[in-house]
Amino acid sequence: METSAILGQRRRNSRKAKTDSSSDTVSDVWAPKGSRPTAVKQTEYDWVYIFGAVNPVNGKSSAVITPTVNTDYMNHHLRFISEEAGKDVHVVLVLDQAGWHIAKQLVVPKNISLLHLPAYSPELNPIERLWAYMKSHYLSNRVYKNYEEIFNAGTVAWNNITSEMFCSICNTEWIKHEN
Repeated sequence: METSAILGQRRRNSRKAKTDSSSDTVSDVWAPKGSRPTAVKQTEYDWVYIFGAVNPVNGKSSAVITPTVNTDYMNHHLRFISEEAGKDVHVVLVLDQAGWHIAKQLVVPKNISLLHLPAYSPELNPIERLWAYMKSHYLSNRVYKNYEEIFNAGTVAWNNITSEMFCSICNTEWIKHEN
């Protein structure tokens, strides 16, 4: 079945448009000028959450997919990052101020320092660009049959991103590695 929307790519004589099949879902798509793009809409909701960390210098990454967000899952993610990095490597983890990032019960390993960004500044957080990329290329405008399919889609999306892509997507001028 062919659709009028051209997802995730620019074309000559195209424009970026918002699709809105109801008041609670709006997506950006590329579509031929003058057309009214359409997109699938799911009206039932289940969620999976990806706790992710990326080194924008070398492309190494760590992620855990969870059914919810809370301090326990964040502690698990921090332990995993710490173990993957090794005790001789110090990690500076850039975070927003989500509740599970600043909770008093957060257990931060000795080889990790948390760098909290100012409130309401997602443009400063390199991982936010990754979330946008994953949504636009792998997760948006699809209908999932069940929770397992959502979970698998998140796993496939993360695993499809190469080290080079992590470096490119998460690169920012203000993060530089100095010895």
